[in-house]
Amino acid sequence: MEALQEKKATWARLPVATKIEYLDAIRENTARIARAWTEDAVKAKGLRMDSHLAGEEWTSGPFSVLSVARDLRTTLERIADGMDVLEGYPVRELPSGQVVVDVFPNQMRDRLLFSGIEAEVRMQRDVTVDNLSDTVATFYQEDEPEGDVCVVLAAGNIASIAVLDVVYAMFTEGKVAILKMNPVNDYLGTYFEQVFAELVADGFVAFAYGGVEVGEYLTHHPDADSIHITGSAATYEAIVFGTGEEGAAAKAAGTPINPRSVEAELGGVGGVIVVPGAWSKRDIRHQAEHIASMKLHNSGFNCVAAQVVVVPEGWEHTDALLDEIRSVLADAEDRPPYYPGASERADDFADHGSVDVFGAEYPRYLVTGLHAGADEEAFSNEVFAPALSVTTLAAPDVPSYLIKAVRFANERLAGTLGVNILIDPKTARRQRDALDRAVDDLRFGTIAINLWTGAAYFLSACAWGAFPGHTPDDIGSGVGYVHNVLMFDKPEKSIVSGSFAPGYRAFLRGEFNSSPKPVYFITNRQAHVVGERLIDYDMSDSPSDLARVASAAVRG
Repeated sequence: MEALQEKKATWARLPVATKIEYLDAIRENTARIARAWTEDAVKAKGLRMDSHLAGEEWTSGPFSVLSVARDLRTTLERIADGMDVLEGYPVRELPSGQVVVDVFPNQMRDRLLFSGIEAEVRMQRDVTVDNLSDTVATFYQEDEPEGDVCVVLAAGNIASIAVLDVVYAMFTEGKVAILKMNPVNDYLGTYFEQVFAELVADGFVAFAYGGVEVGEYLTHHPDADSIHITGSAATYEAIVFGTGEEGAAAKAAGTPINPRSVEAELGGVGGVIVVPGAWSKRDIRHQAEHIASMKLHNSGFNCVAAQVVVVPEGWEHTDALLDEIRSVLADAEDRPPYYPGASERADDFADHGSVDVFGAEYPRYLVTGLHAGADEEAFSNEVFAPALSVTTLAAPDVPSYLIKAVRFANERLAGTLGVNILIDPKTARRQRDALDRAVDDLRFGTIAINLWTGAAYFLSACAWGAFPGHTPDDIGSGVGYVHNVLMFDKPEKSIVSGSFAPGYRAFLRGEFNSSPKPVYFITNRQAHVVGERLIDYDMSDSPSDLARVASAAVRG
């Protein structure tokens, strides 16, 4: 910690061109160890490298790091050259005056790799077109920054989180960092130390291992200037207010015992709003796979895993959709619950409502019959396990349904990290005003339309974090942002959208793209092949490597 203090001003004032060299080293190191890293992660989670489920580790591990580092490099190059970071990105105003930046796709490789996917970032309401540039890359607008020592407490679920949190602290916020590995996945520490090898050697990054006592030591160390945590609200409150009766009293009084700035990504209860429309049998099956994948990706151990599905009462396809979800859950591969306490949390979750159980050794749960107006456990507590719940809402038409669904999501679901909307293109076109109003009114950091909010994690230009406004005594899904390679200082929400149907059926639905089955689907049998080939393509930009990615993707 003392050594980092001595280095923080040096790092903060380092020429941008030199920081780009470090970023290049991170990319090269990540590509070199990608297979070994993925093999260990797959083994630790009880999977096999030849299973399509290994694709989750390729994409949410090394590929995420490569993608963010690549796009961040472009931003740093623009800063080094004195260019506008947002040059080439369309900036517009909504009728309300809110400023929006269309961030994806921005280049041909985006369109080729992620056909049918679009993303925008909406700014907080005090940002205008005239002052937008003042809120972009603000660290790099400082003349003589003093620097900062950031304690980064790693998450134990998604492998790339720890690396990307450090990258954000260093290259966007100008901090040096000590990464305290999470005991759940500290076996990855040896790889992460290789990812940051040059930065470790030069004294800008350090590593720590251990349990709660090590985290407590670091977060209260006199040489710690700031803290970044990905985890739970309970951990945040322990850091800021303390534990036990004294911690509760400090929180009640609004008097933190830790004066440091704390950024936090704390998860929440992810919702899926199913909008009624004329769905075919293939639509119903595809979206059932979609919903189940939102839950079962990484066995449910995701901060934006789907937890509550909202379906319209009386819709002609409600029962068929639930039956198909049951079918997907039943056919899903068994996975050991590698995250501590998962089985107990899932069993407790399943005590509420009408429960279907799938899988013998490692159960998966579907809970139905929950009343949208009741104080259901599923609405207020993140289960962090393979358990999905369903509630219904009655409304005479789509606009009324969307108003009720938005109110339910905003007021009943704990947290503000992400929410999903599934709506067929014809209904979306007919109900454009109602859909736009719903997106405007949803108070979530990421909103996904016909896509999983988890996709925004992979789109580096999206600002990943909670909806702004949380406070230390009501921390919700947290404060601050990561990824965010365009370095927005005041984003409000990221909105990502995808294709309602894959392949040629997208054209039949009036969607003009060539979107294959998304790689995060648990039913994508080529996900592991796509994931590995993405690593090769990201480093080469070779047309032949792109063709290899495409050939696997279309067979998914």
